[in-house]
Amino acid sequence: HNSIKNLIYIEDLIKSKVNHDKLPKIIAVSKTFPIANILPLIDHGHLHYGENKVQEALDKWTDIKNKNHNIQLHLIGRLQTNKVKFALRIFDYIHSLDSKKLDNKLADDRKTKKKPKIFIQVNIGNEEQKSGINKEKLGDFYKFCKDLNLDVIGTMCIPPND
Repeated sequence: HNSIKNLIYIEDLIKSKVNHDKLPKIIAVSKTFPIANILPLIDHGHLHYGENKVQEALDKWTDIKNKNHNIQLHLIGRLQTNKVKFALRIFDYIHSLDSKKLDNKLADDRKTKKKPKIFIQVNIGNEEQKSGINKEKLGDFYKFCKDLNLDVIGTMCIPPND
């Protein structure tokens, strides 16, 4: 299958450039693709997948994740506060935390659900048209997240267009 060939090619390319055993996790972005297109990768043993819409992820991944608990699903799109309770049902990682309102909603709703790993979204170019925390406010925002006991594991940065 082409997706398996592409994955193996990318893995080999990374291995040729890295001089240690720990390789980065490759997230296969599966948004808009039907699950039938993704099954060969799942059968191959790939575990990390990215989706940008909560409802699409629920429809596509609920049965698969119930059968294979090792699959890790990443929310790579913007999360609206009204979708948090649904996102917590399916996603293991959220890559787009960018507001205190969203922090509070995640902290409140996850009390009865799993605790996803969180990336703070940083707008490193401080461009108004892009979402993300201003890089100068990252330290305070990180502390706010930790005070809410959110499992922040890193940042997801949005660079300027140029």
